[in-house]
Amino acid sequence: MRNYKLILAFCGFLTLLGFTWYALHQRELPIKSSSNLNVAEALGGGDVSGYARALEPRPFSFPSDHADHPEFRNEWWYFTGNLKNEVGRPFGFQVTLFRNSLVPEVPEESSSPWRTNQLYMGHLALSDIQEDRFYHAERFQRAALGLAGVEAQPLRIWLDDWEIKGVSKDPMKWQLFAKTEEFGINLEVTPSKPLVLQGNQGLSQKGKEPGNASYYYSFTRMIASGEVITPDGIFDVTGSSWLDREWSTSVLESNQVGWDWFALQLNDGTDLMYYQLRDKAGKPDEQSSGKLVNPNGESRNLNFEEVALKVVKFWKSPNSGASYPAGWTLKLASENLDLKISPRMSDQELQTTVSYWEGSVRVQGTQNGQPIQGVGYVEMTGYDQFMTSVDES
Repeated sequence: MRNYKLILAFCGFLTLLGFTWYALHQRELPIKSSSNLNVAEALGGGDVSGYARALEPRPFSFPSDHADHPEFRNEWWYFTGNLKNEVGRPFGFQVTLFRNSLVPEVPEESSSPWRTNQLYMGHLALSDIQEDRFYHAERFQRAALGLAGVEAQPLRIWLDDWEIKGVSKDPMKWQLFAKTEEFGINLEVTPSKPLVLQGNQGLSQKGKEPGNASYYYSFTRMIASGEVITPDGIFDVTGSSWLDREWSTSVLESNQVGWDWFALQLNDGTDLMYYQLRDKAGKPDEQSSGKLVNPNGESRNLNFEEVALKVVKFWKSPNSGASYPAGWTLKLASENLDLKISPRMSDQELQTTVSYWEGSVRVQGTQNGQPIQGVGYVEMTGYDQFMTSVDES
């Protein structure tokens, strides 16, 4: 779902900011971010005429489906992961590129090379857990004059010098490169499990209305290696990563304001994804769902009734003032799985066009009465706009 991933996830924001006019009619104008937009606005229905909709399962084809689907309004390539250097210094990372279509087609009345209906946003974050430092950055660019875009053969998705691309001729191996003057990543990630189609054969329903859904697939466990860049220097790192790919035209409904998304990698080889949608009262929505992936790569869906998720702790952001959950229990009775999830750092809030918390977490618990542990990533959206009344006891 994710970053229904972002979220990765937040691309409709540019329409709300009026960048349609800039992108279609102006020349080289800087694209600047604006604060206080929310996920409900970015991913709500709005005017969907002229766009394709996610209405039923479809066949997937690779590597072509790793590339863009411009007939849909929103799309993202979303990587997260946990890394460490040779002496065990831990890092978390996120790199996401978003595509947003401002209008279904480019009007033909202008031959300006700046003219485009596609805009791109990038989010980059690095959690230096040992030093308790969180770095993040955001970029925007139009898909014109080579500034941002997608090439299918060989695969390349880029925004300025940030890029996600295929490695050699392997359609399932990726290189991630993104940096600022302060921090960055340069990683190679390779799946160690088969691709997972989320929801119903890749159709992930988020709302009750037909079309309020996305096409969604994941690589839930990828081997990562490369380097991270911090003000303290460059560190060679290894670890694990997770990829979520989604495209859609609308997903959230009028009463849905955000979600809590969990991507957990356990040390027995099990992976668990679960997203819990929330309404304006802070209550979980019955459209919430997930996926359990066994060590051998076999997977099954998790429905709302099957997952018992409870918040046990909160953290208040000194930046946005939002109170985010900062500790959970997750129980899956059908698997005799009982987990405790906690952030590896408290402040992993991205102060971007849409404020949200996305960060590295640790997992401890039991399965069939035996100890189990792991790492993962959690994303929480909508808390800066709607304060929930979840029981803290």
